[in-house]
Amino acid sequence: MRKMGKRAVILALSSALCVSGTAGAASSGTALKTKVINGGVYVNVGDVNKALGTSGAYNSANGTYTLSADRVPQVVKNVSPSVVGIIGRSATGQTVAGGDRYNLAHGTGVIIRTNGWIVTNAHVIEGLNDAVVVTSDGKSYSITDSYSDPVSDLALVKIKASGLKPATLAGSPNNLQVGEQVVAIGTPISFSLRNSATSGVVSGLNRGVNAAYRLIQSDTAINPGNSGGPLVNLKGEVIGINTMKFSAVGIENMGFSIPSDTVKYVIAQFFKYGEVRRASLGLGLEESWSAIVGLPTEDPLKVTKITSASAVQAKIKEGDELYSINGKRVASAIDVNELLKSYQPGQTVSLLMQTDGDIVKRKLVLSQDNGEIYESIQAGEDAGDSDESAGDGNVVPSKEASKSVQEAAATGK
Repeated sequence: MRKMGKRAVILALSSALCVSGTAGAASSGTALKTKVINGGVYVNVGDVNKALGTSGAYNSANGTYTLSADRVPQVVKNVSPSVVGIIGRSATGQTVAGGDRYNLAHGTGVIIRTNGWIVTNAHVIEGLNDAVVVTSDGKSYSITDSYSDPVSDLALVKIKASGLKPATLAGSPNNLQVGEQVVAIGTPISFSLRNSATSGVVSGLNRGVNAAYRLIQSDTAINPGNSGGPLVNLKGEVIGINTMKFSAVGIENMGFSIPSDTVKYVIAQFFKYGEVRRASLGLGLEESWSAIVGLPTEDPLKVTKITSASAVQAKIKEGDELYSINGKRVASAIDVNELLKSYQPGQTVSLLMQTDGDIVKRKLVLSQDNGEIYESIQAGEDAGDSDESAGDGNVVPSKEASKSVQEAAATGK
């Protein structure tokens, strides 16, 4: 079980998929070719359907074209074959209220290659023994290979299969807009409820809540068993992988998903190296009070520790303050992590810093992260443990697998 601190008391998800419901053209500003005839502007209906993710039918008898009124059912139908359930024995030895004598836990995954590669959450497969993947057509497969990255909470698993339908990962989350409708598909509470669907909207973007990278917030009904499932727009593109949610009395529908650009970054690293080789500044950094509480700020990050030889060679020392990396302002650890996704260990960056009251530039050779990012996330989660039960929240600050029993509505992955 992964505990969360007071900055983000979160319960992880499992097996769900979210589908956006706003018009694709409206959300991404798609430009369509037109013709002007007698003052009227005409657009090819095929282009409209492609831009909006819609479908329709032409009636030659009366010369009318009927556009589908509700795109969600079609999106669910199209994406569901790419969504799988993952179930196995939990290594924790814990049982659930109501009793699970089999000690099973489950989550969700998304097919990304026709030959059996599936992306899911790292916490879904962590400690999961004798895991089985079940596809939407009811076929079961053993996992033959896997890679896991706790920092991003992403993992890849491989099954011996061919001809599977891969999901389409969205090109960039930059085209997303708050208010876009989304639908979740997955396996809430019980493994027998595979391919359940719920709908909602994108509630927020670029959220920083006890994670290494920024997340998408949505209000889809995400329940235990939804972790690792996709968040999908109405074009049928996966815009994110569900990873966690706030869980406490009085808190409703606050789920978070890992954006597609981070998913692509981690997947590419897995296929190239078999692990994620992150670039690191080799510094321990402390955020300002404003950044910690979520206020808009450009306050610098304070250096609290030197963890690489290259940082020593760059004459960086404890107490220095970091303002920018290669000209891009950073005010939080997530800002740094997001920026460094574009770099590799061994590359050189320019840091704008303050040392002994002077503003200076330092040239720093990036090192490879050796667990410092994950440790900082854990430290942030544990920082508020003593305050978890403060007030009337009855907070459930955990990230764990959904126990695969009908009665197990109280816990989840």
